Amino acid sequence: MSVNAISLRRFFTPAIVCRHVSLVNGSAAASYAFKKIPMSRNGFAAVASLILIFSSVFGASRPAWAQDAKNQYPSMAPLDEYLMADRSAEIALARSAAPTSISGDATVLVLDKTGYQTAAEGKNGFTCLVERAWMNPFDSPEFWNQKMRGPICYNPAAVRTILPYTINRTKLVLAGLSKAQIRESIVAAVAKNELPTPEAGAMSYMMSKESNLGDSAGHWHPHLMFSVPKTNAASWGADAEDSPVVFNDQFVDFPEPETIFMVVVSHWSDGSPAIHQPMN
Repeated sequence: MSVNAISLRRFFTPAIVCRHVSLVNGSAAASYAFKKIPMSRNGFAAVASLILIFSSVFGASRPAWAQDAKNQYPSMAPLDEYLMADRSAEIALARSAAPTSISGDATVLVLDKTGYQTAAEGKNGFTCLVERAWMNPFDSPEFWNQKMRGPICYNPAAVRTILPYTINRTKLVLAGLSKAQIRESIVAAVAKNELPTPEAGAMSYMMSKESNLGDSAGHWHPHLMFSVPKTNAASWGADAEDSPVVFNDQFVDFPEPETIFMVVVSHWSDGSPAIHQPMN
């Protein structure tokens, strides 16, 4: 089942699907994921029905959109376009990935021209940062989208075994490598066991209403991501009827030794309800 094209790999590819949520316009899976949110507030069910209708209407435009995005982002833009000039704003955006009770005591990293740097020391073992588009699967047409911003907070297990993927890819990007060269380097590193496999319990929060997970996804939905060693969707019951677990199979070229499963939640990190609108 396809999940719209940021990362959620991440940037959801659900692309930064960004990595985590790579979401595609009009995806039926995005609608499916939303249906799994507890409908405890009046109107949620109606909104879900509307999303299903819009998904069927816009789904036919997906191939054209992907080609347009590929043409729009054929290579890396100037580095400054991926950076945030306001350091305080980047810190705040990173923290918005998770509830303040978690992100308030987390370490925060910000991106500069040399890589991710520690902007705030934490004390609870979590780390928050803002992912860029290059954390998408390599077959995502928005891999070089300089507008993408994917706030994410990693729990301690993910800090130890998933955060290194982001640090490594970013290092390769800043070294001036092409997309193909970056992928080749990662494949070689995995073959040499130079990148860790996800530790048991590794998960992350992507619950920011300020995120931009790509031209097709926007904020998408607040969600949790669970990182496990490479496996198939069936092992978690992902995308099965009435299962709340979502797996993105629209863009799958992610050479790191990880599979990401997502669970959409009903509230943003600030506690406000996430009344999802059709994506177009």
